[in-house]
Amino acid sequence: MNKAQLVEAIADKMGGRQQAAEAVDAVLDAIVRAVVGGDRVSVTGFGSFEKVDRPARYARNPQTGERVRVKKTSVPRFRAGQGFKDLVSGTKKLPRGGEVSVKKAPKGSLQMGTAAKKAAAKKATAKKAAAKKTTAKKTTAAKKTTAAKKTTAKKTTAAAKKTAAKKTAAAKKTAPAKKATAKKAPAKKATARKTSAKKTTARKK
Repeated sequence: MNKAQLVEAIADKMGGRQQAAEAVDAVLDAIVRAVVGGDRVSVTGFGSFEKVDRPARYARNPQTGERVRVKKTSVPRFRAGQGFKDLVSGTKKLPRGGEVSVKKAPKGSLQMGTAAKKAAAKKATAKKAAAKKTTAKKTTAAKKTTAAKKTTAKKTTAAAKKTAAKKTAAAKKTAPAKKATAKKAPAKKATARKTSAKKTTARKK
């Protein structure tokens, strides 16, 4: 059974092929990351995954039979649990159509290792930092909008004041001109009187 067949096998129980693929990927990724970090992943009734260090040694090339030096390395190792061993050996029978019964893990055995804890802490700090950045951006945007509104309001009020001052100045200038024209009107009447007086004197002569 390969990965695609495993996904198909659990698709009905997970509610669809997409959900099954995501579940398989998540489980495998968690196991690999924990083992690489030096933690031991133990599933009660199934088995455990761990990292094993192999020292430098000599080995033989199977094709040529020559002695070859192998460098120090680390390899993953899986140890099957007792329940898994019993099912494979035949001492216990698989249930028909149902799921394989796996014993519940004892209290405290589901705690994360050091590497998993560090990874979880890093993710939490990254999420907090992202949340702080988004809130800071929102506050700065709000401040900018309020400042822009204030400046526009100040500009409009200043322009309104200037226009009002111009209107009042223009009104003051036009008012004295009207008065002056009103005062000049009696002068015409005086000239008319003088002309009439000249005419009367001319008649007397």
